[in-house]
Amino acid sequence: MGGYYVKVKPNVSLEATMETTQELIKPNAPTSPFVVTTKVNSLPDHTQLPESDGNFVKNFQEHPQSIVLTSSIEPVLQKWHPNGRYCIGQDSGIYWNLTEPPEKGAEAPDWFYVPNVEPFLNGEYRRSYVMWKEIVAPLIAIEFVSGNGLEERDASPPSESKKAGKFWVYEQAIRIPFYAIYEVKKSSVEVYHLLEGRYQLMQPNDRGHCLISPLGVELGILLGTEEIPIPWLRWWDANGNLLLTGDERAVKAEAIADRERQEKLQERQQKEKLATYLRSIGVNPDEI
Repeated sequence: MGGYYVKVKPNVSLEATMETTQELIKPNAPTSPFVVTTKVNSLPDHTQLPESDGNFVKNFQEHPQSIVLTSSIEPVLQKWHPNGRYCIGQDSGIYWNLTEPPEKGAEAPDWFYVPNVEPFLNGEYRRSYVMWKEIVAPLIAIEFVSGNGLEERDASPPSESKKAGKFWVYEQAIRIPFYAIYEVKKSSVEVYHLLEGRYQLMQPNDRGHCLISPLGVELGILLGTEEIPIPWLRWWDANGNLLLTGDERAVKAEAIADRERQEKLQERQQKEKLATYLRSIGVNPDEI
């Protein structure tokens, strides 16, 4: 396997690196502590690397689950980034190591968010996220388990014959501050927080949610209203209010508008009823 092209400056502690990464959601984010050990311009970019490893989406819920996460968190991200400088990846590759074949040096989280980077590059949608071009790590990555969960928890380091495990890559190579493992079959989510260079399993709060503190949101499970209820991975704000998807916001807005229309209709009907009564007793309601 080829050498790592993204590493931490020796004089920057892991704790300082973690604090810097969490600060990235702020527009005046400090310079990243990551450096590249070769000339960036000589390395391939997102247009030169495969955008897929050829694997099928593992089940039919993955795509709608990703949409639910993205649609419901976007109003929060738009407040954090009024300039629109952030990107969300859905089953998109993160290239962290230059290898042959290239896919061996990449992982594709089912969902991830990167603060303070452009959503487009040279007017094109990103085909992948390339660490040696960006140097900004995602703030959170989420994996949807479809098997027994061993792949998502694999902490094996890379070797000549074996690709590094997902857990090791996110913790040791990319150092993503928050890593969530969602298991729909178990109706559960594990959230890990990178502290002192190691992932620590977070304990849920009284609502059963885990706080993603830099964003001020919580992550947890909500049982759906389907005929056979599905445990969906959802966001809440720090006060425990569910963050609605775009469709849910539209339904809520329509319900509010309909209620207001009904209230105005009832008010008009009451006025007309009163006016009819007043006329019946010889009183002109227009003169009152």
